[in-house]
Parts: sequence; C-alpha cells; structure tokens
Amino acid sequence: MVSKLSSGLRIGTACMVAAGWHLAMGGIAQAQQPPAPPPPAPTAEAPAAPGAPTPDAAAPASTAMANPSMTGPLTANAKPMSFEAGDFGTIYVTGAISGLGLFQSDPGVAGVGDHADHVDLSNGQLIVQKTDGLVQFFAEVGAYSFPSLGTPYFQSGRATGFYTPFSTGYIKLAPTDTFSVQAGKLPTLIGAEYAFTFQNMNIERGLLWNQEPVFSRGVQGNYTAGPVAFSLSLNDGFYSGNYDWVSGSAAWTIDKVNTLSVVGGGNFDRTTRNTLATPLAQDNSKILNVIYTYNNAPWTITPYFQYTSVDSNPTLGLPRAETWGGAILANYQINDNVNVAGRAEYISSSGPGNLLYGPGSSAASFTITPTWQDGIYFMRGDASVVQAFSTTPGLVFGKFGNTRTQARWVLEGGIIF
Repeated sequence: MVSKLSSGLRIGTACMVAAGWHLAMGGIAQAQQPPAPPPPAPTAEAPAAPGAPTPDAAAPASTAMANPSMTGPLTANAKPMSFEAGDFGTIYVTGAISGLGLFQSDPGVAGVGDHADHVDLSNGQLIVQKTDGLVQFFAEVGAYSFPSLGTPYFQSGRATGFYTPFSTGYIKLAPTDTFSVQAGKLPTLIGAEYAFTFQNMNIERGLLWNQEPVFSRGVQGNYTAGPVAFSLSLNDGFYSGNYDWVSGSAAWTIDKVNTLSVVGGGNFDRTTRNTLATPLAQDNSKILNVIYTYNNAPWTITPYFQYTSVDSNPTLGLPRAETWGGAILANYQINDNVNVAGRAEYISSSGPGNLLYGPGSSAASFTITPTWQDGIYFMRGDASVVQAFSTTPGLVFGKFGNTRTQARWVLEGGIIF
C-alpha cells in the first residue's frame, strides 16, 4: 500500500552497513539450528504462530527462543541469555541488532523524505520475556525500520515514532496448556509476514503486507483443540486508539508438513483518525487471508490469498474500494548456513476509492533473498522489482510520481542474540 507504509513506519539511529558486515562476518559461531517452518499467519503470541499445533500455550524449548515468531531462514539464538527471578521463574533476554543499505531507482515522490540510497539501523531491539507458568510476559523495546515494497523508505529515526520504541508488550495468563489470554500491544494476527526484518524470509515486506495492520492494542484469547488452534482478538486495528476491530484466526496443522490457516478481521464501527500509522481507508476496512504452508526440507513454500474491502462512507469521505491479492513465499535451504528465499505477488484494486496507486490500479512484485547465517551472525541481500499498472499520475514512483517501475537492492547484516 502506499497507504500502509504510509501505514506503519517508525524511529532509531543510523548505522553503517560496514558495521553490519563486520558483525555478520567476523566472530565466534554458535551452532546453527535448521530453519524453522514459517507460520501461515503472524500471531500476537510470541512463542508460536497460528500454524503451530499449540500456538499460545506451549513454552519454547530452553535451547532456542520461539519469541518473537520467525519464519526462517534466520533462526533464533540456540543458547539465549537468561536469569532466574526466584519463585517467579526464568527470564530470557534476547534481541536483534542489524544495519542495512538500501539502493533504489525512482525514489518516492517529492516531500516524503525518500532518497535513492539509505544507510540505516534496521533493528536495534532488546526483548525480555517469561515463557512459562500461569503468568507470562513479553516486551520488545528499541529502534527499527520497515522496508516495504512499493512505498517510500522511512529512516528508523522516523519510523520508530509511529509505534514508539516500546513496539510490543503484553501480559499473558495461561491457566492450562490449551487456553490463554493476553492483553497489551499485540502483533497482528493477520497476514503471512511479520513486522521486523529479521522475522521474515525477505528483508523487505511485500505489497500484500501493505494492506494489513502491524501492531494493535487490545486483548486476545487463544485455544488449542488437537491439531486446530484458534485466536480471537478485540483491538484497535491500525493502531487507532479506538477498540472497534475484531480479528480472528483458525489454523489446522494437517500433518508435520502441511498447515492451513484462515484469518480475518475488520472494523465493526468507524474510525476518523488518519495518520501514517492509521490510514483512514485501511482502518475502516475488512480483510480476509487464506494461508497454506508446505514445510519439507529443504523446501518451505507458503502461498496465500488476501481480500480487503472498504465500504462507502460519505461522512468519512470514503468511496467504496476493494483489493484482491495473492503471493507465494518460498525458501530453499542449500546447507546449514546458506538459504535462498523468494517472493512473487500480485494485487489489484477496484472501485472509486484508492488503496494502491489510484482507483483501479494494480501491481506485481518479485523478490529474491540469499541469506548466510552462522550462529548469531547473519548477512543477506534483497533484489526486488515492483511494476504498477493502470495508475493515476502523481501517485506512483519518482520525483513526480509518474514512474510505474521501481527496483531495489538491499544489504543487511547483524546479530540475533
């Protein structure tokens, strides 16, 4: 969406890509885990995602953190830092530090601060959490950026401000292994890609991600019945501050290789707020995802479908609009240290309202991402292209917003500790 990274951008400090390269290439290697299967849809529960058999009740293994959820090929630290807090239990301290260099053709239209090249901090985050017992918690604090295809890039110094440095945090009550309730600042249940770069197959998020919420404040219940996991949340959608969204997911773990999820949400009232983090049209929309994941080494393949709709609302000045989109995300593991991921997607819009690059516009993208990781150190790169169709002049790429194709090259390196 030009609207959701027009819909979700944040703050931090700049860092040299050379520093990221140094972190990735030099130093002690820890044992690498095999890439974790990507969950079919993000979940607001850090330990696992809707595709997992027990997304909210099971505590992660002591040798590897499952919080926050990661689709691979990057993997969590196999030996996370921890300390004992008396009778309260074990507290884990983890995080990610990474820098990126981004180079692009035809940067965003004048006035948004986008440039042909950026050197930035993509993640400077500390995570503290308790993952077992009746009372659990998760807190993620720091700076970050949200590189996303088809939208201007905002430096982390600006991006972090949209959700504050305290991006995610909640208290969770888990009275049984199959039921839990959590409340606070939650990652969205919707979509097949997560918020931060280190959580995803590709450095940049895709065109479909641009139509989805990033974080919401609210409450969520989770229940697991055998191979099926359910989550239901009352929240503020696109971070509006109005608790007028309901989101839900149902994930079926068919077997150890195949998972199917249906995820949906929408605004049952109306929201008048209109900011970069809370775009008016998207926050008054409804959304549906159908997500399938095939995970059988060396392949992980996740195709998914997305539909969004915005009802006509003359009071808010919103014309009717809808989008239809589909994507395939895939990763191939070459060896224990090297993976190659790719993403192809297409999204189209209809109606008099604008959810892309003008009413009735559409777009396609392709991304390839080779990744190297050794223990906590990693280095990877994105090569991507976006092609827009049936656009409105002034709403696409380049200084005057009239260029319909944009290519990007991104290099990212750092540590996941």
